[in-house]
Amino acid sequence: MKVVTIVGARPQFVKAAAVSKVLRAKHQEVLVHTGQHYDYKMSGIFFEGLEIPDAEVNLEVGSGSHGAQTGAMLDGIEKVLVREKPDWVLVYGDTNSTLAGALAASKLHIPIAHVEAGLRSFNRQMPEEINRVLTDHISSRLFCPSDVAVKNLAAEGVRENVHIVGDVMLDVLLWAKAKVQQNGSRVLQEQKLNPKNYLLLTLHRAENTDDPRRLAAIVHALNSISEPILFPVHPRARKVIAASGHTLKPHIQMVDPLSYFEMIAASANARLILTDSGGLQKEAYWLEVPCVTLRDQTEWVETVDVGWNILVGASSEQIVAAAKSFRPPANHPQIYGDGKTAARCVDLL
Repeated sequence: MKVVTIVGARPQFVKAAAVSKVLRAKHQEVLVHTGQHYDYKMSGIFFEGLEIPDAEVNLEVGSGSHGAQTGAMLDGIEKVLVREKPDWVLVYGDTNSTLAGALAASKLHIPIAHVEAGLRSFNRQMPEEINRVLTDHISSRLFCPSDVAVKNLAAEGVRENVHIVGDVMLDVLLWAKAKVQQNGSRVLQEQKLNPKNYLLLTLHRAENTDDPRRLAAIVHALNSISEPILFPVHPRARKVIAASGHTLKPHIQMVDPLSYFEMIAASANARLILTDSGGLQKEAYWLEVPCVTLRDQTEWVETVDVGWNILVGASSEQIVAAAKSFRPPANHPQIYGDGKTAARCVDLL
């Protein structure tokens, strides 16, 4: 079996690390990096740390408007598929790379497998929502992390070739957690942070960074929190914050993006996580760290339902209150699988 896998953003590198390892044991894989995250700190260190092979193809698309970026990816991916003639095209998540890979395969009548299918925020203003909905409706195999995802697809009339497999990110996290425990963390030492005595922050979604009122409210809340905050900054978010004229107080320690393993270490040792990232909401749950999500909706509703994640949007008052007083319940049920998702996906292909 020959599979062309499309990746382009940090979360997709994590997911591919799990599936590629299983896939390449018995089959042929051609890994295509679209270049959506083209900065070394946003992609290169991820490939190294996760022990996945270099991409056979790097389209080096870079940044741009959604239309220009997706169009350039579509053109480049189509050329690869015509040359490679794979049995499957494998896509992950909900980025422009995901949609471009699925569209290119669909036009060439190549079966598409979508890992992380069925997620919905029910907010069509989010580019990610459009990407995931369109990808799901043209996919030939839909690999869902939960019952909720299956129900979302059924509500849209998608009921065939839908499989609950769990979440591939858990496969990688269990492996990474063991390595982190063995090797320790460089970033905590460098930033002079003590375990469980700081908050971890990530902020990158356009709904927060590109809306002046939301960004101002979030910055005000962060400046009002008295505890140390470790903030690995997305390059685009750093530019937006600088251009906005907002000043972050010294207790907010801005650092460059971290490798996957350093990010797991920083997450595991945090007292609480503040984020607008979908992947980090899950990782926080698996690491048993309370999570405060800076969004009005989440695709990972199970983390909220079990009481370990709370949605606060961009409300300064709610962010500060949650940082001070949010405490999860003692109960911590297993959600999103058992860490063997990658093998299930490959077997189903």
